[in-house]
Amino acid sequence: MSRRSQVLYLAAAWCLSYPDEDLVARVPLIRAALAEFPGVTAGFEAVLDQLEGTPAMELQAFYVREFDLGKRHALHLSYWTDGDTRRRGEVLGTFKEAYRQSDILVDTQGELPDYLPMVLEYAARVDFGAGHALLVRYRPSLEMLRLGLARDGLPHTKILEALCATLPGKSPRDEQDVMRMAGLGPPTEAVGPDPYDPRLLPVRRA
Repeated sequence: MSRRSQVLYLAAAWCLSYPDEDLVARVPLIRAALAEFPGVTAGFEAVLDQLEGTPAMELQAFYVREFDLGKRHALHLSYWTDGDTRRRGEVLGTFKEAYRQSDILVDTQGELPDYLPMVLEYAARVDFGAGHALLVRYRPSLEMLRLGLARDGLPHTKILEALCATLPGKSPRDEQDVMRMAGLGPPTEAVGPDPYDPRLLPVRRA
């Protein structure tokens, strides 16, 4: 377990969360924690500056538009692998099971258990090994999110780059490389969006 990774994961969890007053108040704490590790703060600087320098209503409207209303920057890891297929319920169960096995009550606060900030905070504060394993397993989802953020020029791109750098191997160059990383074909059963939406990754068979 790396203290650096724990701090990075918790800072990322907060920076990818809805920007309420509590989050904005944490910015000095986030800066101080990241400053303990040379080179880490740079990846968070743009988002931290945005949190400190943007009016609350504008900040929250930006977050809702970019992360809540559409799927281009979905923060739910299983969305990228399973879309809105029926299999997704089974996949979400694997996240719940990981939390249960920690013997610590995890309050999802109404979010689905694969919500990236929740997985990151779980890894940072509860069970680093189990949380890290979930991130490794859903590495293709993280990479697709990273590429989507980069394509749209969002400041959160550097945070995803920092997260992916804590996982084994190099990051794929593009979506086709991520598809090869996932290794299987596209979902064949969908109850919502087009199963051949290029944002979706292949279903992983158990």
